Amino acid sequence: MEYDYLFKLIIIGDSSVGKSSILFRFADGDFTESFISTIGIDFKIKTINVDNKIIKLQIWDTAGQERFRTITSSYYRGANGIMVVYDVTNMESFTNVNKWLGEIEKYAINEAVVLIIGNKCDLKSNRVVDYEEAEEFANQFNIPYIETSAKDCMNITSIFTLMSREIIKYVDDNINNQKINKPTIINKKIDKNKCEC
Repeated sequence: MEYDYLFKLIIIGDSSVGKSSILFRFADGDFTESFISTIGIDFKIKTINVDNKIIKLQIWDTAGQERFRTITSSYYRGANGIMVVYDVTNMESFTNVNKWLGEIEKYAINEAVVLIIGNKCDLKSNRVVDYEEAEEFANQFNIPYIETSAKDCMNITSIFTLMSREIIKYVDDNINNQKINKPTIINKKIDKNKCEC
C-alpha cells in the first residue's frame, strides 16, 4: 500500500477569493496573477508525510458562483475536511462565510474537520477585514481561523498538514472507541506572522 490514509478535502468560498491559487500553490508549487474562474469542480492529488504517516489527499476545488451550487453540493458528501476561504480585501466574501458554514451543516458529514481561511493577507494596504474581527467571528462557531497568502506562500503547507493531523486523530480515536462524535474542530493555532510554504 502506497499510503496510510486517504482523505478527501474540499475548498469552498466565493468566486475569486483564491481557492484555486491555494490548491495550485500547495499541489504544484505554482502561482499566477491571472484569474481564471473554476467551472464546476477541479481537483488534485498530493501525498504528504505527517508524523511519519503517508497521507494521500484528494483536494477538490469548487466553483464559487451561485449557478454551480447544485453541482458542488454533492461533493460535500464524504469530505473529511472542509476549508472555507474568503478574501481579506473583500468584505462581501467574509460576510458570505456564514452562508458557506450553512452549506456545510446542510450537506457535509458530521465528522468533517472545518477550517476558516482568510486569503490574500499579503495585500496589507487593501485589507478590509481585520484579523481580530475574523478570529472573533470564527470563535463564535468554535472554528479556528488562519490567514494565508498563496502569492507569498504563507501558511499554505501548514493548513493541509494541520487538517490532515486532526483527521488522523479523529479516525484513530473512532477506531479505538468505535463511536461517532460531533464535528471535529481543529483546536490548534498557527502563528499568523509565520511565513512558510
